[in-house]
Amino acid sequence: MVLSDIEIANAAELEPIKDVAARINIPEDKLIPYGNYKAKIETDMNFKKENEGKLILVTAISPTPAGEGKTTTSIGLADGLRKIGKKSVIALREPSLGPVFGVKGGAAGGGYAQVIPMEDINLHFTGDFHAITSAHNLLAAMLDNHIHHGNELGIDVRRINYKRVMDMNDRQLRHIVNGLHGKVNGTPREDGFDITVASEIMAILCLSVNIEDLKERLGNIIIGYSYDGKAITARDLKANGAMAALLKDAIKPNLVQTLEGTPAFVHGGPFANIAHGCNSIIATKLALEYGDYAITEAGFGADLGAEKFLDIKCRYADIEPNAVVIVATVRALKMHGGVAKDDLEPENLEALRNGFENLERHIDNIKNVYNLNPVVAVNQFPTDTQAETDLLIELCEKLGVKCALSEVWAKGGDGAIQLAEYVVEAAEKPSKLQFAYDLEDSIEDKVNAIVQKVYRGNGAKFSAKAKRAIREINELGLSNLPICMAKTQYSFTDNPKSMGAPTDFDISISEVRLSAGAKFIVVLTGSIMTMPGLPKRPSAENIDIDSNGNITGLF
Repeated sequence: MVLSDIEIANAAELEPIKDVAARINIPEDKLIPYGNYKAKIETDMNFKKENEGKLILVTAISPTPAGEGKTTTSIGLADGLRKIGKKSVIALREPSLGPVFGVKGGAAGGGYAQVIPMEDINLHFTGDFHAITSAHNLLAAMLDNHIHHGNELGIDVRRINYKRVMDMNDRQLRHIVNGLHGKVNGTPREDGFDITVASEIMAILCLSVNIEDLKERLGNIIIGYSYDGKAITARDLKANGAMAALLKDAIKPNLVQTLEGTPAFVHGGPFANIAHGCNSIIATKLALEYGDYAITEAGFGADLGAEKFLDIKCRYADIEPNAVVIVATVRALKMHGGVAKDDLEPENLEALRNGFENLERHIDNIKNVYNLNPVVAVNQFPTDTQAETDLLIELCEKLGVKCALSEVWAKGGDGAIQLAEYVVEAAEKPSKLQFAYDLEDSIEDKVNAIVQKVYRGNGAKFSAKAKRAIREINELGLSNLPICMAKTQYSFTDNPKSMGAPTDFDISISEVRLSAGAKFIVVLTGSIMTMPGLPKRPSAENIDIDSNGNITGLF
């Protein structure tokens, strides 16, 4: 009988969180317990670089409906490193309720490579997302309140770019009109909602290094423009102090454990195809401080999540990976090679060979664009044949890259021992991170560098709206910020149906937005949405709770 993820998690014996903390020498007086099995960490956030362990970044090929298993691999790798005698700590993102109830169910790993208590992590956890939602919507309320009471700052209601948020997929709220039914109810204007993980405040929380930095960044959020063209900030509305107060606990990282007792910091969760897609700098720094090996994950494929991790997060955190694990599956590579999802089970070496070009490009980017040491992890499925896995390993070895089968879903840390050994070997090799672009380059040149070097396209084509936004950013003197590309995760192009490793294409830039608080420039391609909708059959249909409080259906 095959157990579901939540059945496996519920059968596990959890260790008291104080014992998990003690394993990596976190003093008990630094713990803020949330029950027996999860806690926040009180930290002075005064990290010393000389105390850092080795940083391992886990990324993946371009995702497909066949699945890749990046989080599962990250967790299993951390457990595998402990199996070979290494002190490992994980730093992961918190799941958003949107995907949990929408397209994928649980998001805390899978099989015997999970972080637990998985139902808590997948649902309300320690309330971080609620705090971010509240801080975001406080600013929105103060903005409309200012306009209602005379609009002393002369805010042009036609140029407000700050929506409200909620942590749920709800397409009905993308575009709304509010303030109706008379003067007492506010000023009528067009508005809308984004999902909380697309909030600039989520990105700010994850990129802030302490509470002072958090408050400064919150104050820099641009909510819109005045009638005379001046940028209006949260600081102008005197909102950033109260917003920071709401986030005083949310900025503290959360500590949980894997099924095998490996400590895991799970903190923050910006979307990877909208924002920068990484857990907090503070959690990553804690993992580096308390572990000899810190395992962290970037969202979606290496062209999207890893690019932002390296070009944005590593700049602000002053960190760099010692090795990069690229997760692939035989099934997904066969899809990249032209096989339909329903036809993936039969052996197909030709499709695998054709689809390998997607993995090859990601490997080449890690090695030759970023100058880092890659290792390939093949997340194994029962339908993979020996000939297919042998071919995949052979193709990787021809590129001079170690490739290990990962059986962590079925075996936990025991299924990652070879992967762990390869990662240790790669992490010992010299490397020096080089970025895809220089911050002093123009916005257009930085975008084109990503398109040409990482995606391997011809270049970017900017809409008239995007060009106007770039001119405004230049006038504000903020063009020297890193670029946060908002692009489909399914392709190197901006067309989600263009799989494999396409060439000879342009990327269409529909919009450019300044996130002055997060300190990056969001570049939207194609038809990226900041408020997803639920699928025809959302995962919520399968989730239930019985009279004893036991939750089912979370994957």
